[in-house]
Formats: sequence, structure tokens, C-alpha cells
Amino acid sequence: MQETKTCEDRQLKYGASGSGSKRVSSGCQMKEKPVTQKRKTLSTSSPSPESVMKPQPKPSDRLNPKTIDPFGVQSRSPSAFAAIYSKGGHSLQVTLGGQRLVHGSVKHKLQWNCHPETLQFDPLLITLAEGLRETRHPYTFVSKEGFKELLLVENAAKKAIPLLPRLVPVLKAALAHSDGEVFERGLNALVQLSAVVGASLNDHLKHLLSSLSKRQMSKKFKEQTTDALQKLEQYGGKVG
Repeated sequence: MQETKTCEDRQLKYGASGSGSKRVSSGCQMKEKPVTQKRKTLSTSSPSPESVMKPQPKPSDRLNPKTIDPFGVQSRSPSAFAAIYSKGGHSLQVTLGGQRLVHGSVKHKLQWNCHPETLQFDPLLITLAEGLRETRHPYTFVSKEGFKELLLVENAAKKAIPLLPRLVPVLKAALAHSDGEVFERGLNALVQLSAVVGASLNDHLKHLLSSLSKRQMSKKFKEQTTDALQKLEQYGGKVG
């Protein structure tokens, strides 16, 4: 009798710790699984407000650390050039003669929806010259490249010469700018303009020489400024 009772006790113990525990364990798993799925469903269907509101960085931002979204909220009032560029999105197609900025992985280029030769220089060339004082992409690129390409069209001299009295003060502002990159863009634009209009620029150079002389005394810009003065003399006669 005692041996039989001992066997029964063992069976009871086994039943409590064996298959019975397995059933309880599997039952717990069955109850927890739907809860886990429900949590997953809630997490996927209800994204946090931060993930919705926070803009994701673009790969091109690494290439252009000064990149600016023309459609974003600006911390300060936009310049005249930025306002024109941002009007109606990339409205250069209308306001600035049909230019559209085409982004590439490394290089950028301007795509003209209509041939530049068909465009009026007034006020397009002056507006692009004003954009040389911009310090953020894509304004810096559009103004620099647009100014250069517009001066390459046929009969550019005939269209640009009447605008010199209005162009020179704008270029002077770029040459006197505290930002070195703005100065370089202004200097390059001045040389490009001189190559097109030749001696017609000479009477206006007196307004620019003071800014050029100051930069020529700078070690950083001495070589560039000297080279530019030599080209101005080559294209238009002796400077000074």
C-alpha cells in the first residue's frame, strides 16, 4: 500500500510539473501573442507627431551644406533675388526667363526652357547680378551661372551696354561684400562683362577701383584681383 501511494504521489507530482505546466505555458503564450500583435499594429498605424513633423535630411544636403529650401519658412526677409526665385515655386521659368535648376548627384546645370538669345536682358541680367550677393544654394549657383550664360549669347554686347549704368552699382555691392565668396563671384562677373562690352566699361570702372584696390592688398585675394585688373586692361584698355 505504501509503495502504491508513493507511485501515485509521483504521478501527481509529474502531472503538476510536466504536461500540466506545458498546457499552462502554452496557454500563456496564446494569450500574450494577440497583445503583442496589437501593440505592433498600434505602433505602425499611429506614428508619433515628431516623426511626421520632422523633415528627413536629403543626401544632397551633404554636398551643399548651405542648401536652402526656397519653399521653407525663412528666419529673415528674403532678398529681392530670393523672392523672385521663390515666387510660385521655381518660377524662374517665368520671372527670370525660363531657367530651371536641374540637380545632379555632384554637378548642377541650368536648363533654359527657351533659348537665352530670345530673352530680354532688362531686367534679367540685372536681377542675376543682384543674386551674386546671395550666400546660400541654390541662389548662389543660379545667379552665377545664369549671368555667365546670358553673356555668352549672340549680340550680348548690344543688349548689355545700355544696362551698364545700372549693372555697375550692383557689381560694386558684390565686390564690397564682406563674404569672400561673394567678392569672387562679383569679380568673375565683372571680368565676364568686360570681355563682352570691352571699352564701354572703362567710364564706369572708376566706381569699382576702390573696392578692387582694397582686395588687392589682401594676401588671400591679391593674385585674383591682379589677374582681373590685367584682363580688364586687356579687354578695354588701360585701367586707372
